[in-house]
Amino acid sequence: MTGTLVLAGTPIGDVADAPPRLTEELAGADVIAAEDTRRLRRLTQALGVTPGGRVVSYFEGNESARTPELVEELRGGARVLLVTDAGMPSVSDPGYRLVAAAVEHDIKVTAVPGPSAVLTALALSGLPVDRFCFEGFLPRKAGERLSRLRENADERRTLVYFEAPHRLDDTLAAMAEVFGAGRRAAVCRELTKTYEEVKRGPLADLAAWAAEGVRGEITVVVEGAPETGPEELDAEELVRRVRIREEAGERRKEAIAAVAVEAGLPKRVVFDAVVASKRTTP
Repeated sequence: MTGTLVLAGTPIGDVADAPPRLTEELAGADVIAAEDTRRLRRLTQALGVTPGGRVVSYFEGNESARTPELVEELRGGARVLLVTDAGMPSVSDPGYRLVAAAVEHDIKVTAVPGPSAVLTALALSGLPVDRFCFEGFLPRKAGERLSRLRENADERRTLVYFEAPHRLDDTLAAMAEVFGAGRRAAVCRELTKTYEEVKRGPLADLAAWAAEGVRGEITVVVEGAPETGPEELDAEELVRRVRIREEAGERRKEAIAAVAVEAGLPKRVVFDAVVASKRTTP
């Protein structure tokens, strides 16, 4: 009989948020695969539990190599517990490869639901939560980051991103450039920890705030694109959208046609706005 893979959520900040079943699984698992074994040790000490099985590391650097080993353990009947540094495995953390491999071998996969930075930030943001999409971490290189943001520019669902504190100001500035300076957003910092902070406001204001330096674990929630009609898009906005598409590699003719369709306007209106902007640009 094959074993069971258990994905367990761990606290994103306050250790008291650990689900009660987590201690049971830590004590009873045959194998515990941890993103960072040192953090796991601190967690088990805080929870007052002694791991009952063998502890192995399972992180981005060894995920591909260790997955087959864990699958063999599972096929042999072991109960394998997967934990990451914080939150749910597989959500911008190791886990997907192991789950996919377990499913492929008809191995049971279950979960101990736990805290999630994505859902916590979304709930605290004050932005619409009925429809949202999670984009994870943006690319580190500026050009690639802009390209990804341009792909999201017309997304009407609320957007959730993770970001490193030392890149936050550049990311917010890029968001203000692509999404518009006035697009509402929330920067959620150190969630559930002592210095928890949720900073809300237009992207331009948040970018200026972040330029002074921000520390801690960061989740950014951004309002989706507005459902605008022809009368709501002025010439400046039409030109901005054309420019974004051109910078992404589209020819101007194609960009104008696409923006016209988005705005529900004749192509001539968008074309005239682009021409007029060139005349007024020094």
